[in-house]
Amino acid sequence: MNYQEALEYLNELNKFGTKMGLERIKRLVELLDEPHLKYKTVHITGTNGKGSTCAMVSEILRQSGIKTGLYTSPHLYSYTERIQINGVAVSEEVFANCISVVKPFVEQMIEEGMESPTQFEVLTAAAFLCFALNEVEYAVIEVGLGGLLDSTNVVEPEVSVITNVAFEHAQFCGGTLEGIAHHKAGIIKDNVPVVTDAKGMTLEILHEEATKKNTDLFIEDIDFAAGFLRDEENKQVISFASQIIGVATEFKLNLLGIHQIRNSALAIMTAYLLSNDEERITSEAVKKALSGVKWPGRFEYFCVSDKQMIIDGAHNPAGMSMLRQNLDRYFPGEQRVFLLGILGDKDIDVMIKTLLRPDDVVVATVPDSARSSDPSDWVSKLNVKYVQIEKDRQQALTKAMGLTQRDAVLCMTGSLYLIGELRHEICELIKTKK
Repeated sequence: MNYQEALEYLNELNKFGTKMGLERIKRLVELLDEPHLKYKTVHITGTNGKGSTCAMVSEILRQSGIKTGLYTSPHLYSYTERIQINGVAVSEEVFANCISVVKPFVEQMIEEGMESPTQFEVLTAAAFLCFALNEVEYAVIEVGLGGLLDSTNVVEPEVSVITNVAFEHAQFCGGTLEGIAHHKAGIIKDNVPVVTDAKGMTLEILHEEATKKNTDLFIEDIDFAAGFLRDEENKQVISFASQIIGVATEFKLNLLGIHQIRNSALAIMTAYLLSNDEERITSEAVKKALSGVKWPGRFEYFCVSDKQMIIDGAHNPAGMSMLRQNLDRYFPGEQRVFLLGILGDKDIDVMIKTLLRPDDVVVATVPDSARSSDPSDWVSKLNVKYVQIEKDRQQALTKAMGLTQRDAVLCMTGSLYLIGELRHEICELIKTKK
């Protein structure tokens, strides 16, 4: 099976949709000889920030001289981005080979009378296998959806991380914020420490689960905290302190945005907990990692032909709220031009109300997803200076760039399916300018 054949196979699996439960993945990894148990793991969930936190923890491990795997979802442009080793996406050949190994066991499961694993379950099993074959020492594993019944929830982590809990994917997680919190809490394991930024009722639910599992819960703003100090050379200088572990330090963070301050605190606390049993993780390694860490498409800044651009993967109300705060901080007086595309199963009304100001300019388009919304259904609700629908994404980018003058900033957002394609186009454009 080559890479294109692997993609075609994965696309066929899409017909099974999203099915929660661990029965299929447990059988699949059993047939693969339990690859996920051949290395240590860090398991990370949360409504927003889990990808950035994964990237930071992974980079800390890598800079500590530890061979590290990273499994995240979704990808921005290529499926290979989901499976990384030492900060580099696997090759198309390696990706296809791992899918090829998994496929016969999927067929065996069907012959045994089981339901076919979903696309995400096959990808997860392939990632576990890839890390085992490449003899990683640690793998940082991002939850796909929820936690309790997510296919990644077969790992036995050294530390579990729950970034925050907000209202998203409620249809799969009980229909309420309380139900979502219970699903996030589902990654808590017996005697495995948990690091979290949850608040209020959702924190109480995590605390109850941690008590049942006899594990320690480390809470941001109580057991550890980070604070912004200043901007320096396109990086944030941040303080971190925790009386519990006896640490008070400063570091530079190569990720912009208010939200990354809190995410970095989660990553640092996780690193110090891991360092109790892993002496290679040092303060110097943590600082070096955070100073150089990258996470594409999350309040990522570009300047092309004197046009300022932000690419941000905000795709729910909480993400839009943080994006608005970051735009207000970094571009308080600039004209804002938005290239906006949103999936149809999102709370679109709340998202656009949270993000947009009356003097904003909007080009509305359609993300590359079967779940995309038709912008014709929601542009009439926009209270902005100017709006135009351009369903062709290439034309939408051209139009939005044309509307972005020297005193303006172009922000592309609304869906990871949208920004992945647009980011690739921007990067290609930058290459042609060199």
